[in-house]
Amino acid sequence: MKQEKHLLHEVGRIPLPGDNVAIATRKLPAGTVIVDGSREYLLDYTVLEGHRFAIEPIAAGEPLLSWNLPFGIATSDIAPGMYVSNAGMLEALRGRSISFSLPERANFVDHIEPYTIDEAAFEPADQVTVYADERTFMGYRRDGGRGVGTRNMIVLLGTTSRTGSYVKQLETRLSGVANAYANIDGIVAVAHTEGGTEDHAPNNLDLLLRTLAGFIVHPNVGAVLAVDYGLEPVTNAMLQEYLIANGYPLDELPHRFLSLSGGFEQSLAAGEEIVRGWLDEVNQVERSAESLSHLKIALQCGGSDAFSGISGNPLASWVAREVIRYGGAANLAETDELIGAEPYVLQKVRNIETAHKFLATIERFKERVSWHGHTAEGNPSGGNKFRGLYNIALKSIGAAMKRHPDVRLDDVIDYGEPMQQPGYYFMDSPGNDLESIAGQVASGCNLIFFVTGNGSITNFPFVPTIKFVTTSRRYRLLARDMDVNAGAYLDGVPMDELGAQTLDRTVDVASGTLSIGEQAGHAQTQIWREWQQTDASHLQEILNAPQPLGASLPIQTEDAPQLTFRVPMWLTERGFASDQVALILPTSLCSGQIAAMTAQRFNEKAIGRSERESGGISRFVALVHTEGCGSSSGSSEELYARTMVNYLAHPLVRHALLLEHGCEKTHNDHMLHEIQKAGVDVDQLGWASIQLDGGIDKAMSKMEQWFATRLQESAPAKQQMVGLEALRLGIMGVGPISDDAAQSLAQLTKAIVAAGGMVVAPQNANFLSTAAYLEAVLGDRPAMPTISYGESAVRGKEGAGFHLMETPTSHWVETLSGIGATGVEIVLAYVGEHPVQTHPLVPVLQVTASEAMEARYGSDMDLILEGAAAEWPQQMLDLLADLISGNTKPKLSQQGNVDFQITRGLLGVSM
Repeated sequence: MKQEKHLLHEVGRIPLPGDNVAIATRKLPAGTVIVDGSREYLLDYTVLEGHRFAIEPIAAGEPLLSWNLPFGIATSDIAPGMYVSNAGMLEALRGRSISFSLPERANFVDHIEPYTIDEAAFEPADQVTVYADERTFMGYRRDGGRGVGTRNMIVLLGTTSRTGSYVKQLETRLSGVANAYANIDGIVAVAHTEGGTEDHAPNNLDLLLRTLAGFIVHPNVGAVLAVDYGLEPVTNAMLQEYLIANGYPLDELPHRFLSLSGGFEQSLAAGEEIVRGWLDEVNQVERSAESLSHLKIALQCGGSDAFSGISGNPLASWVAREVIRYGGAANLAETDELIGAEPYVLQKVRNIETAHKFLATIERFKERVSWHGHTAEGNPSGGNKFRGLYNIALKSIGAAMKRHPDVRLDDVIDYGEPMQQPGYYFMDSPGNDLESIAGQVASGCNLIFFVTGNGSITNFPFVPTIKFVTTSRRYRLLARDMDVNAGAYLDGVPMDELGAQTLDRTVDVASGTLSIGEQAGHAQTQIWREWQQTDASHLQEILNAPQPLGASLPIQTEDAPQLTFRVPMWLTERGFASDQVALILPTSLCSGQIAAMTAQRFNEKAIGRSERESGGISRFVALVHTEGCGSSSGSSEELYARTMVNYLAHPLVRHALLLEHGCEKTHNDHMLHEIQKAGVDVDQLGWASIQLDGGIDKAMSKMEQWFATRLQESAPAKQQMVGLEALRLGIMGVGPISDDAAQSLAQLTKAIVAAGGMVVAPQNANFLSTAAYLEAVLGDRPAMPTISYGESAVRGKEGAGFHLMETPTSHWVETLSGIGATGVEIVLAYVGEHPVQTHPLVPVLQVTASEAMEARYGSDMDLILEGAAAEWPQQMLDLLADLISGNTKPKLSQQGNVDFQITRGLLGVSM
């Protein structure tokens, strides 16, 4: 094979003169000759696009430099042409499917130069000069100092996670209504994961209230409906009090705080009536010519690569500089992604106090992460490392390029804290893209610049996102999902020219032109998730806690009641199953919305249903969650992987496909390793990638083709009549419970287990705090967990007996999502306070004996227990039989009160 020979500038980028490494602009085979002026040198290994090779001799102990900042220390002499690699990058690459040799060992170790302020030499910097001429966009002017909106939206806000499903269903119910109103840009739900615990106020309470308050009065919001049950640890009353106490202009927009107190359908009708009553008023606000001084730009990056700091981030910062020169503001975030870039960020700063506040914010972030047994320097994902961001120093240096060299840092603010003045801000937030964006929106940002190397597709519900992709090759692959090709700069377009074009695009989008993401019609919200530890005092105890052993608990079955139960079930390779579904499993939050859209499309097409008797399925399901990106590794990642794998192997799942975004920590290659480690047959699974398959539409087409092939090739399914021995039931409970109800659940448990069936309960179930249940089932034995969160009680085990699953939190949806992964096929939930969200895959039947529950929420209950308490176990079993036989369906599942969320455990933390 002919040896390749290239000039350095043709195949490599040097961020600044004086750097001793270059970045490969394309994949370069081993043995390639690099011509660097009068010198020539060979590449010792194949160098991936975005990865670095030496261009100067670097002696052992000397620093490796990019942007003239150190990102590592050589552990051996490095000659020009050598692939520079650390242990983390090599580990990440070895977890990928690659076809070339890697260096056997790393040749540098990570290094972050400690930074301190030289107060004696410090000089306050001036901000860029504001233009004398004004430039305008067409925006929505708001009263009361709310600013100017780039959109006019009606927002349906779930105050906590418990009402997230409600606002999403209300959005669906109102779909298309805004189309008849020229000045209303949409009616959107904002659902999130926070504030839904049962037993305590969240540790992020102040942050949560501040964020929700910022959402409510945001200039893009024309009216807002905030929804709770009034019983949560975070309520509408608390939110309203916070808004008033902190001077938010709540009275300057139509708003309503709605507490649900009736059936789900009735409540949806009430919400719809409120929103429809606002339409004419909201529509009265028209766009008008407004100064660019009203633009506040959120600067974000995700799916970053080595070119983010060379093309994408500098382009975003160029436009942000212009917005500031017109009197506007920009907001830099992601605290942990600036560790190592402090010298650059603080090159220009308003005063010494602001510089100290910036450094203190980073130290506070590091401390919080350390409480959970992690270091903030562990932020880069496997996807980052695969694309050349070997460590936090390299990632941070590139991320810091979102501050233009001309622009000074004006202020440092907390997450979601309002930006009161024009200029350049830094806001404290995790590196998790969506969590960071939510804070920026709450601070007042009315436009989002999202820079991506791999092609992140994220969007926010009521603030438009303009996506910049860093290379032309990636832009061509994902042109239908990206707004701006920042890679044109790498191709030779001058930055001033590309920046001017992008500023024009920015003004157009601010004036109402839909961004690519808005056209795609998907969006997500995630607020900075609660951290479970408030200091390091419990760390060692948690790390050393014994793990459940997996054996079922011996229970007292001598007096188990004789109950009637006979139902048809499908005979599958995994035993008897009450249903057979097709599962689309997103490997991260960023692919979740596409998985949901795909499942909905396939269900509308009724794919697989006509083949029901010959290997088909009843429906498609997507398990949309918020994990896989921007959170710590360790125990939380192990918990996540275990839960995901056990859903893939769930008895209800006939066919399963994993959908990656392409740049997450838990990408398809990562999941493949976890699946193989767990002993699940990978040959039965499908795989798709939004980014690598060429975008949303192409990934959807690939998924449809895979499922069509699998359904065609499937062996015929058969049904057989079975009894309690085939039943795998989850029993859960929340809220007050009577002794009679607890006793009836105990009798049901004993009857199923005595017959050879399986019952799984979460450790936090309400009935496990009653003597009526514990004494009847366990006697004097302790109620100790037998399985970990999300651990299968079926796969590799007898699949029978009584199990308790450990529950790190009291969050209902997190608990339900863990129980679903254990292999139960139905969940029976006893509710004593208010109805709860159901599960997208596993049917959840809600029962109660509470007269108060019946009076307020009777229409949502699948069963009201009546008559003598001794008859209740058979009543519940009859309900289960009706479900399996197809005679009934869970009411709240049918109405869309459905949610899914994997816990992070006690040590998971946003990064």
